[in-house]
Amino acid sequence: MVAARCEVANSFLTRGLGLIPRSGLAAGEGLLITKTGSITMLFMRFAIDALFLDRSLRVLRVAEGLRPWVPAVGAPRGTDSVLELPAGTAARTGTQAGDELISSTSTAR
Repeated sequence: MVAARCEVANSFLTRGLGLIPRSGLAAGEGLLITKTGSITMLFMRFAIDALFLDRSLRVLRVAEGLRPWVPAVGAPRGTDSVLELPAGTAARTGTQAGDELISSTSTAR
């Protein structure tokens, strides 16, 4: 399990802000940013792992340990959403490109 609690950023405002207002993510937390082809780490205060997902929630790319203040992180072709997780989650869970995530319920943001 990559995230037990996952918020969904699905509006223009929440997608734009992402995790910027937060000081961190607890273990088991995540933020799914929908309808995006890239992310930025500008104004972020902590490192994250990012899973770039297609429409079926298949992992296209795993970006581990993204540091704050990186201008842009490009996504592979076919990316529909990005799941942002605490740094180290991908390695701890063994998540890799080709894995397919399963979603149960989520909280809209």
